[in-house]
Amino acid sequence: MTEKQIALSAVEALKKEYPDAICTLVYDDPLQLLIATRLAAQCTDARVNMVTPELFGRFPDAQSFADSTEEEVARYIKSCGLYKTKSRDIVALCRMIVERYDSRVPDTLDELIKLPGIGRKTANLVMGDVYGKPAVVVDTHCIRLTKRLGLHELKDAKKIELVLRELLPPEESNDFCHRLVLHGRAVCDARKPRCESCCMSSFCKKNI
Repeated sequence: MTEKQIALSAVEALKKEYPDAICTLVYDDPLQLLIATRLAAQCTDARVNMVTPELFGRFPDAQSFADSTEEEVARYIKSCGLYKTKSRDIVALCRMIVERYDSRVPDTLDELIKLPGIGRKTANLVMGDVYGKPAVVVDTHCIRLTKRLGLHELKDAKKIELVLRELLPPEESNDFCHRLVLHGRAVCDARKPRCESCCMSSFCKKNI
């Protein structure tokens, strides 16, 4: 099978296995997803979801974050780890959104990655989940599973993103990445993948 054939087979297999492809972060608007994703760096989504209700209750929009201080925001997010860096980024990106984007979260990759603390992974997530644009979210699950499938031999996230954009149908790419996360947690573990239970075992290069 070619890489393209493997990618298409993986899309279909995961679609059957996980019909509901959703982001596990809880949010109500683009800004909340942007901030929740920033908080999720080196932290579990479950922990972030415990922190954000109080955080967003205190700061309901970009202006309220922009008017606050790093120290105040930090008090709400301490349990997420790296809270000083994250609070600095959150206040800075909200000030930029207010001043440069009229309080609206931008909807393009080029503009999103200009925001403090926002990389391609977060930008793609916002583009795909909020704005419905083709997106490839390259996280640790995506890197591990697509490499095991034989779609690449890369380590660099940006290069992997570009490869997957060529292999995946644009309309399927965002949901595909969500399904990789679900499958990575449930079956394709980093240390002990359960290949005998995998819906992709028949064409996965690791299992052949």
